[in-house]
Amino acid sequence: MKFRVFIWMAALLLVFVAAGLAADVTGKWVAQVPGRDGTPREQVFNLKQSGETLTGAISGGMGGGAGERQISDGKVSGNSISFTVVMEFGGNTMKMLYKGTVSGNEMKLSSTREGSDRPPREITAKKQ
Repeated sequence: MKFRVFIWMAALLLVFVAAGLAADVTGKWVAQVPGRDGTPREQVFNLKQSGETLTGAISGGMGGGAGERQISDGKVSGNSISFTVVMEFGGNTMKMLYKGTVSGNEMKLSSTREGSDRPPREITAKKQ
């Protein structure tokens, strides 16, 4: 009987430890992203995490002041993060895929355009 209680308590402790190790990405993250001409542009990620679900929006960066764009398919698992941003330009749809890791107040992302053979753009954002 005592062994069962010990196993349940150990399992419960592991759940709390795992939850404590998961990244908390809720908040404002700011990155300097090189523009087409090489000039850095500020890109802001306003994120909200609920469990493993991620919602929010990004603004700035590619396209300059193109306004705020909502993220979709957002996921957080441990310190890994991924989401998608869909943009419309002149009747054309472009889907950007973001994935990366979070460590403390730093988020490192790779951004790729769906269907493109260009190398990913590396982004480092700091939590504000």
